[in-house]
Order: sequence, then C-alpha cells, then structure tokens
Amino acid sequence: MNKTEILKNICYTELVYIRINKKLNINLLKEQIEEFIFKTIKETGKPFFSKIGKNFYITNTKNNIKITINSNTFRVITVDWIEE
Repeated sequence: MNKTEILKNICYTELVYIRINKKLNINLLKEQIEEFIFKTIKETGKPFFSKIGKNFYITNTKNNIKITINSNTFRVITVDWIEE
C-alpha cells in the first residue's frame, strides 16, 4: 500500500459527505471534508495504515478517527470515531 497513491487517487461520492458529517456529528462543506481527510491521511504514519479485504483502514490517533477507503477505486467509504 502506497500512501502517495491513495492521496493522488482519493475520491468521494455525494453520499459520503453526508455520512461523514453525520457519523462525526459535524457540519463541514465538501471542500472542508476533502481537506480534512487529505491532511489526516498525509500526517498519519505508515504503521497506522492497514489493508483488510478490499479496504484500506487509516487510523489517526491525533484526530481519533478511522478512515475506510476502497482499495480498488480509492473511494472514501466512511470515517468513524475510534472506539476506546
């Protein structure tokens, strides 16, 4: 898995913006969500990237979130709070 490849190819569906705002209980614009996800992935260390099945999971402890991305399409599926 290559972090640069993920950052270069990352994409979103219209529904994922709604899902991210709902799951994180925030109200960001599409551009703000994209900036937040990009920055979070960029600052997350390689040990916090994993691939299970067809998805990449990126765990960022600073923001306390886990980003799920389809490994074939690089489409963001969801973002969840890390459960403690």
